[in-house]
Amino acid sequence: TGIPCEGGLRCLCWKILLNYLPLERASWTAILAKQRELYSQFLREMIIQPGIAKANMGVSREDVTFEDHPLNPNPDSRWNTYFKDNEVLLQIDKDVRRLCPDMSFFQRPTEYPCLLILDPQNEFETLRKRVEQTTLKSQTVARNRSGVTNMSSPHKHSTPSSLNEYEVLPNGCEAHWEVVERILFIYAKLNPGIAYVQGMNEIVGPLYYTFATDPNNEWKEHAEADTFFCFTNLMAEIRDNFIKSLDDSQCGITYKMEKVYSTLKDKDVELYLKLQEQNIKPQFFAFRWLTLLLSQEFLLPDVIRIWDSLFADDSRFDFLLLVCCAMLILIREQLLEGDFTVNMRLLQDYPITDVCQILQKAKELQDSK
Repeated sequence: TGIPCEGGLRCLCWKILLNYLPLERASWTAILAKQRELYSQFLREMIIQPGIAKANMGVSREDVTFEDHPLNPNPDSRWNTYFKDNEVLLQIDKDVRRLCPDMSFFQRPTEYPCLLILDPQNEFETLRKRVEQTTLKSQTVARNRSGVTNMSSPHKHSTPSSLNEYEVLPNGCEAHWEVVERILFIYAKLNPGIAYVQGMNEIVGPLYYTFATDPNNEWKEHAEADTFFCFTNLMAEIRDNFIKSLDDSQCGITYKMEKVYSTLKDKDVELYLKLQEQNIKPQFFAFRWLTLLLSQEFLLPDVIRIWDSLFADDSRFDFLLLVCCAMLILIREQLLEGDFTVNMRLLQDYPITDVCQILQKAKELQDSK
């Protein structure tokens, strides 16, 4: 039935449901202090220190005589790592700048900029400066890895394509998207096996928004650190969806997409046969639904409401399969009447916006098992 957002209850419940906080209330203060300090250490090691190293190494021409310099071919070179990190950073930067284009939140300055990095007494290189200064090119990814090009959603407005189209914030300020960028960059550094995959920005966005709008200022101030650890825990449960080599395994995204269709076959065989007849494969729409936890199908407040139910699922996201199945059944009449083109548009630009109706239908499917 969802979590009331009054008094920061949703923020607290999500931290518990995502295993960031234990059930024992007495231990919360100590755990939060420890984790937030750990995150500060990540900032020092992965963002501040490389920035200092770059600044120090670029002071004079004599620096090329040092053992470590920009042309050093050694794969262990700090410069080599810096340049490789920039490739990941460019992709993250491109994605986070267009987060939730239908609302201005992520473009607005945060009330709690990261003082560790934005300390005016130092000239640490921020991630935004790294992106502005690098000359590396990032390739635009037009399709997802299943080879499906998604149609644009009418719910999403067009986004600025140039960095110059965004308002430049004054020194000492940072936009919310920059905080999300930092979270994703540190996650990529700490998890080199998966690093950053396009779409992770759509997972961290609703988490950060929820914590950064917490009415409790004491918790809101630490939204970045708390989001990082909740995102890390969430990714531990869904990361297989982002690993291409696991696509066809029993824990991969292909298996889950087929599970949506097998569930639909049990619940509504007529609709299942219609989609089969038109050769509408689940990867044409369910890939995005499942991988991004429906964050691209609905506006942010509705996504947050859906996530209340997904995070509370005892089976950890089995309910998501039922939600996807419910979404199909709720537009069954339109799908049964439509041809391939009409139905593809319906599935890639989902028409129903009443998420409570969808969740209610999913619960009915769950109870009818």
